[in-house]
Amino acid sequence: MRIDIRGDKVKVTDAIKKQITEKLGKLDQYFENPEELKAYVVIRVKNKEQTIEVTIPTPKFTLRSETSEEDLYAAIDLTIDKLERQIRKNKTKMRRKFKDVLQYEMMNDLPEEEEEETNSKIVRRKTIELRPMDEEEAILQMELIEHDFFIFKNVDTDNVAVLYKRKDGSYGIINT
Repeated sequence: MRIDIRGDKVKVTDAIKKQITEKLGKLDQYFENPEELKAYVVIRVKNKEQTIEVTIPTPKFTLRSETSEEDLYAAIDLTIDKLERQIRKNKTKMRRKFKDVLQYEMMNDLPEEEEEETNSKIVRRKTIELRPMDEEEAILQMELIEHDFFIFKNVDTDNVAVLYKRKDGSYGIINT
């Protein structure tokens, strides 16, 4: 797996790069062609909190995990453990879902993010690509990126829909 490590207000040392590379190397066993994948790693520091965010877009799904700790090496370990748990937990679902799909496409580049330094309420903008999928796949994608909502194009209704996680743990869908 190729790894792109970027530091935000922190210098990424060789020791940090080595630790991340070794830990992410453990995930290669879960992929058929790990050399074709690229992991995007962002390290941020805010006060005493050190945050590591790892995103691994694959042709069929996206893995994402973010962890904050006072110790960066502990955050790295926790993030890799989270990713490994996500893969193991959803391995059967993903195999069942994608085994017959021949030309399933997914955006290869990460969405562009911009942070504004003004006093406005909008602090981040993202551009997303809506992909046709069914509700079950949307739930899987939302769980993999660890968000509370997910926007997708419903293949059954051909409309844009928003999937969200309710406070009681169940899911809701808003159709357009």
